[in-house]
Amino acid sequence: MKKGRITNGFSPFPRKIGLLRRFSFISQKCEQIVEPMEEEGERGPEEGYLLVRVHVPELNVQKCLQFPRDQLVWDVKQQCLAALPKELKESFNYGLFCPPENGKAGKFLDEERRLGDYPFSGPVGYLELKYKRRVYKMLSLDEKQLKSLHTRANLRRFLDYVTNGQVEKITKMCSKGLDPNFHCQDSGETPLTIATGIKKPAKVLIALVNGGALLDYRTRDGSTAMHRSVEHKSLEAMRTLLELGASPNYKDAKGLTPLYLTITHNVEPQFTETLLHDHATIGAQDLQGWQEVHQVKTPLTIATGIKKPAKVLIALVNGGALLDYRTRDGSTAMHRSVEHKSLEAMRTLLELGASPNYKDAKGLTPLYLTITHNVEPQFTETLLHDHATIGAQDLQGWQEVHQVSKEKI
Repeated sequence: MKKGRITNGFSPFPRKIGLLRRFSFISQKCEQIVEPMEEEGERGPEEGYLLVRVHVPELNVQKCLQFPRDQLVWDVKQQCLAALPKELKESFNYGLFCPPENGKAGKFLDEERRLGDYPFSGPVGYLELKYKRRVYKMLSLDEKQLKSLHTRANLRRFLDYVTNGQVEKITKMCSKGLDPNFHCQDSGETPLTIATGIKKPAKVLIALVNGGALLDYRTRDGSTAMHRSVEHKSLEAMRTLLELGASPNYKDAKGLTPLYLTITHNVEPQFTETLLHDHATIGAQDLQGWQEVHQVKTPLTIATGIKKPAKVLIALVNGGALLDYRTRDGSTAMHRSVEHKSLEAMRTLLELGASPNYKDAKGLTPLYLTITHNVEPQFTETLLHDHATIGAQDLQGWQEVHQVSKEKI
């Protein structure tokens, strides 16, 4: 690992990386309350909604917003960010924090849980939107000692311990109060994401999380340790993180989940199966309703293009993927199996119950594509054997027979 400057959560000015896209709207049920808060509190929220007073210490801004009880904390956070008068740097590493109350330690809300899972003590809840750092549960903290602990040399040494799997030294530094939520400025990685790339990551990951590492603390490019476990092709890291409480549905800066990466990175089927077994969501939507890279591709269509697609396709369908789900251009996984010239994918999809007669946005069927894409005769035979309908027309009125004749001319 390169030696370099280190930044950590204690810096009041996290480096701007330009990954925040402001949402163009706030839910109609969200509103800023200008009048005194007590009046709104007396009226109370609408049924099925929660009123939350959100304070942003960094901007000295406070707003009262209304959210559906069943809305994910991640989406609540995005709407809070969109409602602010000023953009926060490295906004994806900000979280909704519930301060200490009645002897209970403060905590960052799990962004993959629903807001209603967290009970408020009054009619108007109170949360802080702040940069994610280690939540200290110690009764007394020596601020000077903490500051002296977080020197660049110490943080660099800590990353070396992680890289070399030195669990005892990691534990010792964390027990002294070191916050493991920081970035290496050269790589932008975090201790947790670095740990997913070592040979035996389990004990190191456990030590980091026990030492205060937040499972959803993101790298400079917006990835979590779950995303990195896929990229590093480390099933041990993935399973360990899930056992520690990580969500299979964390989104990176592009809105992609670890499940999506298991398809695009062509890893073993066990990765996809592990995530689906842990209730990974297929077709997760952002606030605009877009799914999987604006519906240009889906996990199912991508899977038709990998070397051995059968097990992955079966895992996806058993996990809830819809066989007739279409991309933006109207293509299904059946269409993609022809385009990728994958007979294994086609046969697997048909065995799973896919129709050979799905039509794309141009009205074309997989059978039509077997002619225009010049694939082996087995593709056409397989579809016809599964009762594919002949006679689909393209926008020019051409049918399969016309295409065959045109090819021969």
